[in-house]
Amino acid sequence: MVSSLRSIKLFTVIAFLAAFLAACSEDATPTQNSTPAAEPIASTAVETEQQLIERALGIHERVITLDTHADINTSNFTPENNYTSDIDTQVNLPKMEQGGLDVAWFIVYTGQATLDAEGYAVAYANAIDKFDAIHRLAEEIAPERIEIAYTSDDVRRIVAAGKKVAMIGIENAYPIGLDMANIKDFQERGGRYMSLAHNGHSQFSDSNTGERDNVWLHDGLSEMGREAVAEMNKWGIMIDVSHPSKKAIMEMLDLTRAPLIASHSSARAMSEHSRNLDDEQLLRIKENGGVVQTVAFSSYLNADKNTQFSEARRNLIAEIAAGLGVEVLSFSEIRALSEIERASYRALMDEVNELAAPRLEAEVNAVAPPVDVVDFINHIDYMVELIGLEHVGISSDFDGGGGISGWNDASETASVTIELVRRGYTEEQISLLWSGNLLRVLDDVQRIAAEIQAE
Repeated sequence: MVSSLRSIKLFTVIAFLAAFLAACSEDATPTQNSTPAAEPIASTAVETEQQLIERALGIHERVITLDTHADINTSNFTPENNYTSDIDTQVNLPKMEQGGLDVAWFIVYTGQATLDAEGYAVAYANAIDKFDAIHRLAEEIAPERIEIAYTSDDVRRIVAAGKKVAMIGIENAYPIGLDMANIKDFQERGGRYMSLAHNGHSQFSDSNTGERDNVWLHDGLSEMGREAVAEMNKWGIMIDVSHPSKKAIMEMLDLTRAPLIASHSSARAMSEHSRNLDDEQLLRIKENGGVVQTVAFSSYLNADKNTQFSEARRNLIAEIAAGLGVEVLSFSEIRALSEIERASYRALMDEVNELAAPRLEAEVNAVAPPVDVVDFINHIDYMVELIGLEHVGISSDFDGGGGISGWNDASETASVTIELVRRGYTEEQISLLWSGNLLRVLDDVQRIAAEIQAE
């Protein structure tokens, strides 16, 4: 695998990062887990931190690393502005190359809007724009550096050729509208997983967001949703259960003929959030043969810790902004600004953040540490113990709200492998977590689709 991890400069950066993570995890009680087992060490001497890092980096370079969720903005997929440069995104080709991330699932995401012809038309246009952008990057802008994979064999072939891999996930089936033929069309455009809802009830499924007000549209899946499950099974699209309601998820598990995935969710027993999966759901996914892609999203991993950190950081930013006469706006207030006003506000906040940077460690991190890689691997440990290692994977939700201290963009991907090694996971187990489990489900889904089509 061609990777800049071989460079001395990056090795030094990652070594420093790993040492920092080790310091952060000294007070944490390791999860007692019978599945992972320590890699054998040639010498009987205790492995030093430097030796552990070197071993982890070797593993990281040999395994195929795959992240199932990276959102995109099509303005970053133009000939003039794109992922060949280290633009201000958490994922791009330089960051993937620096961090040794082999496979990024780029997401055709559409926010939920009205369930009518106008809403469906706008949503469909948005989805096609994103499909086209991903193909443009891989086929026109940088075909020598990245290629779209449609099967697990494609993934292995492309990685062996020294290129990065793009795969396509569809977040929210809302753009399908009322035309079920669009499911096959989206599969032919490269979509290999799709969720039937996002934040808000779709024509197919209730969303987890119904837990906020206990208002539901379908009491699970609609009749179209049940039909969509069969169509996705038929055309080889993995069903993604990360955003629908619990009742809809359990219904999908009852109906599907193929394994399904949660493309970016974590364990609800570890942190209370409607986007996480409870033990009942996790055990059903194990029974189904599916996989849960643990997500590096701070508020899903440790809600209390994230709230304390966010409040401490917000107070520091507010203090500095007040000193400069700057009013800190909410997200909705920022969206209401004109483009010129928004650019001016961002320039002011850049100045505020620059002044805050040297004070963050002493006044925020030391008082209320951010959610980090240790918290992330705690969720992996929990789910491995509950449902087995072969049903657990890894995702970031980069450029969609994801990112934690230690793995805040693709350039820091090796820190996840380092912490897995520190917990005692073997190279074979790490390979399954990073990509083997997800690709096994993709294989099963595509095999079952061929069987259904032949019936």
